[in-house]
Parts: sequence; C-alpha cells; structure tokens
Amino acid sequence: MTLDYDILVIGGGHAGCEAASAAARMGSRTLLLTMDMTKLANMSCNPAVGGVAKGQIVREIDALGGRTARITDRTTLQFRMLNRSKGAAMWSPRAQCDKGRFSAEWRHELENTQNLYIWQDTAAELLFDTAGERPRVTGVRTCMGVEFTARAVILTAGTFLDGMMYCGEAHAPGGRAGDPASTGITASLAAMGFETGRMKTGTPARLDARTIDFEALEPQYGDENPLKFSFSTDTQPVKHQSPCFLVYTSPEVHATLRTGFDRSPLFNGTIHGIGPRYCPSIEDKLRTFADKEQHQLFLEPEGDNTNEYYLNGFSSSLPWEVQYEALHRIRGLEDVHIFRPGYAIEYDYFPPTQLRHTLETKLVDGLYFAGQVNGTTGYEEAAAQGLLAGINAHRKRVGESAIVLQRDEAYIGVLIDDLVTKGVDEPYRMFTSRAEYRILLRQDNADLRLTPLGHEIGLISEKDFANFERKKSCVESLISFARRTSVRAGEIDDYLKSVDSEPMKQGRKLYDILLRNEITFAGLSRIFPKLAQLIEEEGMTTEAIEEAEIQIKYNGYIQREKFIAEKLRRLENIAIPGDFDFHSMNSLTIEARQKLSRIQPTTIGQASRIPGVSPADVNVLLIKFGR
Repeated sequence: MTLDYDILVIGGGHAGCEAASAAARMGSRTLLLTMDMTKLANMSCNPAVGGVAKGQIVREIDALGGRTARITDRTTLQFRMLNRSKGAAMWSPRAQCDKGRFSAEWRHELENTQNLYIWQDTAAELLFDTAGERPRVTGVRTCMGVEFTARAVILTAGTFLDGMMYCGEAHAPGGRAGDPASTGITASLAAMGFETGRMKTGTPARLDARTIDFEALEPQYGDENPLKFSFSTDTQPVKHQSPCFLVYTSPEVHATLRTGFDRSPLFNGTIHGIGPRYCPSIEDKLRTFADKEQHQLFLEPEGDNTNEYYLNGFSSSLPWEVQYEALHRIRGLEDVHIFRPGYAIEYDYFPPTQLRHTLETKLVDGLYFAGQVNGTTGYEEAAAQGLLAGINAHRKRVGESAIVLQRDEAYIGVLIDDLVTKGVDEPYRMFTSRAEYRILLRQDNADLRLTPLGHEIGLISEKDFANFERKKSCVESLISFARRTSVRAGEIDDYLKSVDSEPMKQGRKLYDILLRNEITFAGLSRIFPKLAQLIEEEGMTTEAIEEAEIQIKYNGYIQREKFIAEKLRRLENIAIPGDFDFHSMNSLTIEARQKLSRIQPTTIGQASRIPGVSPADVNVLLIKFGR
C-alpha cells in the first residue's frame, strides 16, 4: 500500500514547519514526516528568536505570510530591539521564548492547518524515477516500511543525517540529546550523484535555577515598552517579561577547562566537520583568544514553568566532569546542578551550490533542500529557507512561476543567493554585513517590501492585507502632511531647546525639520494640534508613525541605494542559457570556467558574485550575452 500526497516534507524543525505550513495553506495536499510530533520546531539550542539580521529575516517571513513571528509573539518571555543607538538599518528585534510553548504552539498551528497531515516516523530512503531524461523524486520509504509518493519532496532533516554526538571521549549516534540519528537518506542521495560533507555544531550545559545564586549576577531586562515581531494585529507585545543574567568566566575557570583539551573531540581529530565561526565553543574561544582573562556569558530562561536555564556562550564538547568543575568556579554558579552537559554534534550536509535559487536541486526534479542540510545555522535562516521551498514546490506543482527574492528585496534573497552562488565552507549565519542594501532591507519596512507579494501568492489573508494597506496609507498621509506644513521661525523654539536642537533662523517645512535626528513626530504632535488631530483621526499606530519618520530621515540614503540597486539590476536581467558550455569560452580564465561550470549561474549578475570570477571575466560574459 502506498499513500499519496502533493508535497512531502521530511523533518519537523523550523524549516520543515514553515515549508509544510506554506505549501498546505497555498492549496497543496501536504504531509509532514517527523520523528517526534512533540518536538515540532524544537529549540534545540538557544531559546530565542531574532538578533542582528536574524530579526530582519523573521519579520520578512511574517511579511510573506510565514508563521514564525506570530508564534514567537505568543511565547515571548523578553523582547529587546538591539542596536537602537545606531541607525534604523541596524535595528534588530530579538525575543527570548518559552521553549516548550513555542513547540506546542507550532503543533497547534500545524494540526489545525487545512490540507496538512502529520506522520510520525523516520525517513529511511528517498525514491526516484530515473527512466526519463532527468531523474525526479517520487517519494520516500520510512523505517516502518511505509511508502509515500508525492510530486515534490522537501528535505529539512537538520542535524539528524548520520548525526553523531560527542562529550569528551564519549560519543553516540543522535540528532540531538534524546533523539536518534537518521540514516539512509545521505546514502540514497550520494547514489544519485549528490556531493555531501560534514559540519559540526554544539550546545551548552542546561542548569537548574534552584541552584543558581541570582543575587550575585547582573540582570539584563527587556525593553521598557516592548514591541513584537509580527505585523499582524492577531498578536500583542509581551506584558510580563523575565530577565536574563550576565555571568563571566575567569582565569580559574579557563585553567580548569584547559585540563580537558587533550580529550576534546574538537582538538584531537575525532571531529572533522567545521563548526560555526560566530558561535564558537568555549574551548574554541580559549584557544583563539588565549590572552583574554574572561568571557561574557548569558543565563537565559527556557520557560515560565521550568527551572531550566540556558548558558549562552558556553557551548562545549569537553568531558562532562571538566564542564562540571569549570561551571562551579563561575561566580553565582558555585552550587549549580546541571540538568545535562553540553555536547557537540557532527552531521551530514549537502553543499548548496547544488541548488537553484528556488531551492530545488539541480540534479533531481521535484527535490528541494532547506535548513541545516544546506550548511546554514540558526532557526531563522532555516525557517526562511523552508518558507521559500514550500512556496516554490507548490507553485511548480500548479504550473506557476517561481518566487526568487533579489538581494535588494530581502535578507532572505541575500541568504539564498549566497548559498547557491558562493556555497559554504562553514555553517552560514546571516549578518547585516552580508547585505549590500542594508538601508533598503530594514526590519521596519519588511511588510512594505514583501506583503503585497505574500498576498498575491495566497499566504497573507484579506484581513492582514487590509491592515497592511491601512498602515501604508497612514505612512503616506503623514509624510504628505510633513511636506506641505510650514513652521515659522521661533514657533517651536521651546521644543527645539528641550531636545538640544538649534533654533530655526527662518521658516521651514515640517519635513525639513524632521531631518534632524533629535526631532520626532511624537514631540511635534505635542505642539502642533493639527498633527495630533491627524494622528488621532486616522488611528495611526506607533509603528506607522515610526515608519514615516524613518522614511523622512533616511530618504537621501534610501534613494541612493535604490539607484545603485537599479543600476546593478541590469546584470540580473541578462540571462545565461541553462545548458551553456563555459569551457568553450577560451577568453575566460581557467578558474572562471571551472567555477562557472560548477555553479551554472542563470544571470550575469549571479556570475559576477561567484568567487574566482573576475571583473574581466564578467566583461567577457557581457560581450557574449549582453544586449
């Protein structure tokens, strides 16, 4: 007996949940195959969502109609807008979440999504049809011997593919603590010609709050007036926040940790996979920054109804007894009980240059990869890939054009383009520095950039789209008011003085006054009754007012980036035939021919971003394919 679906998603992590949700809500009969229904979108590591660039990605997911932001809002323990002291392009939302409730909310969401079905089992083998000109995926066989067929399969297996966990000299197969590894999938893909590799990640010890001396620690509170992630009116900012706490290592702690270096699988050659550069283990930190006498760590609550705390910054694969001794030498943790020690995990991934921008594989039709199997790290990066894979799998099934976000449209576009064009040599994490158009890709305007598209493809409801249009109208109305309203010299001197701003020597438009950093609509509304009336009559939200203010203050920078982006778009519009033989072009360098043949770029723009393709090579391509 075989069970048939339109789309099959393998893996119930953050990528898998977003992929299954999107495909089902768009109209595809979708099956989510997961090892454990109680751990959907499990926060295997840090119980937090967002951060620098990651927060922008979550807001983009929400703007397109994904669900991560909504579930984050429903389970937030603490909210902070990072980098408020910097420009708006750097503002990044971050939330501590209740780990258990986050997973439970995702389960509730998926179990109540039309067209979506869940099956608890482990995928053992992918099934293919190789009779045609190109192989295509046809389904999967599980460990229980069940066969599922589908028009498309989305692989989101996270760290489970041949996963191996390490704690000192002890090791055991597993995808994470308490869960088995998945075997068979990598072998079936390698047999089809896919390139595979190994990567490494890790997690810190979990601590019992009852045994922590919080009085000795430095609390870190959330924002006084917290915001939220989702643009939807269906969620609200967190009302009661829980603090995090700062703790510090010391030379004594470092000395204890170093006693276990000879038994570290990271240092003795046991682990061959490369770990994340920007989230190193504590032993990596000690080796890389040998002169530092202390490292800052964060104690983060894992939930409202648990005593479990996450020690951010103390990821480790050292022997458990070394971790135990070191932790007890940290101020405030002298009597700490450990729920479980930290460990490293090594797992299979597939170099993402084997993918198209749609996240469909180049080798096999109908097969999509999303999440850590593509060499990325982070819930946010995984969820974004899952969302796009789910969208594109559905649209291909029904004969609609693919959705490919450009680098000037979304951080998600930067993420996917980096993966498929440049590949990875370490777990990929998104940063604002990876984007050329940071002023365009702000967290505040993710809805203005992407919600019309989300509505067009069927993931944004009529209610949410109407709310979006109201916000957009309010922003436009406020900017228009500022452009046409004049202020006489001396009229607002008292206000200017109160915010340490220079008095005006002549009349100005309200728009020009708002170009000053210290001037805000909120402040002006207290002295301009007409402005206050406009805000009240149109029911303008704080979010809409802030958006209008940002657009005014950064208009010059925004227009300059738009000009640069439009100029470079010319290269994106020059297509390269999919079957072109780059080795036939002797005018290209040998390295360029090799790299171009491997990546098979679809446009001159993509070709220009491939490492090893020089400007001279790009000019050769322009002569060949340019208009």
